[in-house]
Amino acid sequence: MTAAKRAIADALVASAIDLAADELTRRVQSTRPEISPSTVYRVLDEFEELAIVEHAHLGHGATVYHLAGVPHGHLVCTGCGLSFEVPAELFDPLARDLLERYGFTLDRHHVAVAGLCERCRARDQDRRADPSH
Repeated sequence: MTAAKRAIADALVASAIDLAADELTRRVQSTRPEISPSTVYRVLDEFEELAIVEHAHLGHGATVYHLAGVPHGHLVCTGCGLSFEVPAELFDPLARDLLERYGFTLDRHHVAVAGLCERCRARDQDRRADPSH
């Protein structure tokens, strides 16, 4: 394993959140400034081919990467941009329904559901309740 691959793997392991390639590059370059963004992208592609990492598309933002493991989906707040992982089992009823009705197989690794987080929903309710808005 090359030093670049080791540094990228270490940064992924150390992260508690999914990372966009540019954020991963910043983290890697904080200790290994010689590792270029193009190297990070190449290594991510290789890691994905080897099933070491997976990527997800969380709405309008950049693709994010995380270590392969337990399948999960994401909830993405359209108000503040917060995203968090949820167990893939939450999507099992939807996956069954999509398969039965449409012959469509849901890729549970790439599921991102948009909506409002609890804080943004409460803020919106407060605005609606305030007659000055």
